[in-house]
Formats: sequence, C-alpha cells, structure tokens
Amino acid sequence: MKYKELQKKANKLRQDTFLTFIKKQEAHLGGSFSMIEILISLYEIILKKNDKFILSKAHASIPLCILLQQKGYKPPLKTHLEINSKNGIHCTTGSLGHGLPIGTGMAMARKFSKSKGKIYVMLSDGECQEGTTWESLLIASKLKLDNLIMIIDYNKIQALTRLEDGLPLDDLKKKIKAFNWDCIEVKNGHSFKDLINALQKNNKKGKPLAILAHTIKGKGIKKFENDPVWHARKVKGEEIKIGKKDLKIL
Repeated sequence: MKYKELQKKANKLRQDTFLTFIKKQEAHLGGSFSMIEILISLYEIILKKNDKFILSKAHASIPLCILLQQKGYKPPLKTHLEINSKNGIHCTTGSLGHGLPIGTGMAMARKFSKSKGKIYVMLSDGECQEGTTWESLLIASKLKLDNLIMIIDYNKIQALTRLEDGLPLDDLKKKIKAFNWDCIEVKNGHSFKDLINALQKNNKKGKPLAILAHTIKGKGIKKFENDPVWHARKVKGEEIKIGKKDLKIL
C-alpha cells in the first residue's frame, strides 16, 4: 500500500474521530490525534494473524474503536476499553500503567508455550512515569521477550501540563536501552515511511523492542496542536468550525 493511500486513511480516521467527539460529546482529542498514523501503520501494514495490539493509553480509544469497526469488528465507541477479544479488544485498559504489564504477561506466555505472534503495546509518554512500566521493562528484559514491542506516543504533554514541567523524561531512549531493550527513535511519528520502517524491523534475538515515536498532540488541527488544554477538552462552538475547516470536513 502506498504512503498516499495510508495518509488518506489517516485523514479519514481523523475526520470520523472528530465528528464522533462532537456527536458523543467526548474529550481526549489531543492524544487521539497524536497516534492516528501509528494506528493506521499497525492495522494496515504491520499486524499479522497471530499478533495482538493493546492500547494502554485508552483514554484515547475512540479512533481505535472506529478503526476496528471499519475492519468488521463491533467494539462499542467509548473512552477506556473493556476486554472484548472477539471484537479486537484484548484487555481492559484506561487506568494508566496497566497495558505494558498485561502485554508482558501475554508475551511471556507465548514465549514459554512457543506460540506464534507478537504483542504490540502502545503507551502514552506520561505512562513512563508509572512504576509498573519500569518493572515490566525489567521483567521483559530478564525473560528475553523478543516477541514484545512497546510503542510510546511521545507527544510530551500529559493531562494539563507538559512533561518538562511535570516529571521530565529526559534521555528516554537512553533510559530504555539501560534496561536492556532495543530502542528505535522515530523523529517524525506522523511519517508513514519512518514508522513502518521502524515497526518492520525484527527484534534483536533475546531483546524486546521499543519504538519511541515523537508526535504532536492534536495533530491535524493547527490551533489545537501542542496545547495541553486539548488533553481532555470537549469540542464546542467556534472550535467545531475551526476543526472542520482544517480537517476538510464539508
């Protein structure tokens, strides 16, 4: 599939997500829009039959649910996720810091049983402040879980503040590698070429892989980009017109 086709799918998913936010009075636009290209890369190119994807940052679950519905599944459109494996939701997430531990357990079970397939887990950068994240890094490294891929949506904003003002994550790649993980840094987390090249790289034997994707919170609506207020703000009034114009919604 060509990158232009993938970008069309990303644009459509942003439009559908925005309209759903308006209709259902949902929030969490910023973190939903920052990960759109990552979701499209995974579901259009990367994920194979026996693979599983876990969205740990499930406050941004609306675009994932829309994408799954487009793939023929029937998950409910809701913020935060409840396990529903037959519809593509493989564990309950939303309380931050749980997705990676669960994914690590799944990867461990597959490794021990010699089962096929990889486990992909997407975290927010704010989740990298959770103790369970670092415990999981240690366990995955110790057990040599080279069937585990962690993707960090590194938009550098959490809740209503910036990471640098809250709890900085300086040298995050260096920190991850110090836990004996392989780590690939994607400078433009909205570039399909860069994302797919990173995601298609095989894990080094005996090492779990982290993809550190630098993204823009609120990507796609210029006035909303990189503004912490859009972590959990509902779209209303003039903002609807601004969003529709930038997203080319007629």
